[in-house]
Amino acid sequence: MNLGKNHLALAVKDIAASYAFYQKLGFEALPNCGSIEDKWLIVRNGNIQLGLYQDMFSKNVITFNPPDVRAVQQALQSRGITLSRTCDENSSGPAYIMLKDPDGNEILMDQH
Repeated sequence: MNLGKNHLALAVKDIAASYAFYQKLGFEALPNCGSIEDKWLIVRNGNIQLGLYQDMFSKNVITFNPPDVRAVQQALQSRGITLSRTCDENSSGPAYIMLKDPDGNEILMDQH
């Protein structure tokens, strides 16, 4: 099962302040991956990516970008994993699913 790229989606209160902080840690904004004005931004330092999201999530979320979220959905369901949000398996294009790990941490599988 290919989960694709991933990042930790951080629920931030002030996107500009958060971006300034992570810049001091050596993170740089990825081109065409959000903006301060959009209130979301993907930043990278080496192989580490973080998503900074203001007013989008109530708490931090682990995010994966699989190339085929419908195949991931089928694989997870066949393994007995309960999804809190499913996508239409008969559709195509962008879609997402959500699930929680045993500790209640949210996981987003988002196909762009």
